[in-house]
Amino acid sequence: MTLSDRLGSLRQRILDACDASGRSAKDVTLIAASKGATSAQVAELADCGVVDFGENYLQESRLKRETCRSGLAWHFIGRIQSNKARQIGKEFDWIHTIDSLKTAKVVSRGAEESGSIKDVLIEVNIADEPNKGGVEPSGVANLAELVYYEPGVRLRGLMTMGPANRNAEELRPYFQAMRRLLEGLSIEGADCLSMGMSHDFDVAIQEGATHVRVGTALFGRRKI
Repeated sequence: MTLSDRLGSLRQRILDACDASGRSAKDVTLIAASKGATSAQVAELADCGVVDFGENYLQESRLKRETCRSGLAWHFIGRIQSNKARQIGKEFDWIHTIDSLKTAKVVSRGAEESGSIKDVLIEVNIADEPNKGGVEPSGVANLAELVYYEPGVRLRGLMTMGPANRNAEELRPYFQAMRRLLEGLSIEGADCLSMGMSHDFDVAIQEGATHVRVGTALFGRRKI
């Protein structure tokens, strides 16, 4: 199956999930999670109309960002290493994985150096898993208030990864909890929910996801 074929199937799944929940597909942004993909694959998807691409590693992403056409939006969706935070804030358009005020301040510094406002999301460890990044649900409101006032960044909402090794339906309560957390923030402009990946984005959309991060369903399983 070609990339174009996979993209077509993926867009149909998004449309079906939106229809099932009374939403418009225009309200859902597909982020092609391009970790491990080549610049040629990214360029091919861009030619098919994909605008948003998600990367996990600063260094790996650079060749793609430098060689692919302008006008694409680059999202950092991996864990932020402290020694890379400033550059991530400087080089990416969106940063999905803010999990502390310290990280937000360093990202903010990089964003200011870039001369443009960067959109950021707070990562939430919605299931309190010890090996995952993200702030605990109880700490979201406080961190959001602090991040909101950081210069160079614009708080757009929340992000999460559901617990591993669960089927999509078992993740529904976690996605519902994320929606309630976002609704409880009452921060102007913070209306985005980044949640849902290849195996569970259908349910995530039904529960309010505005951004889905899809890699395997587009590119196939990574070989490394």
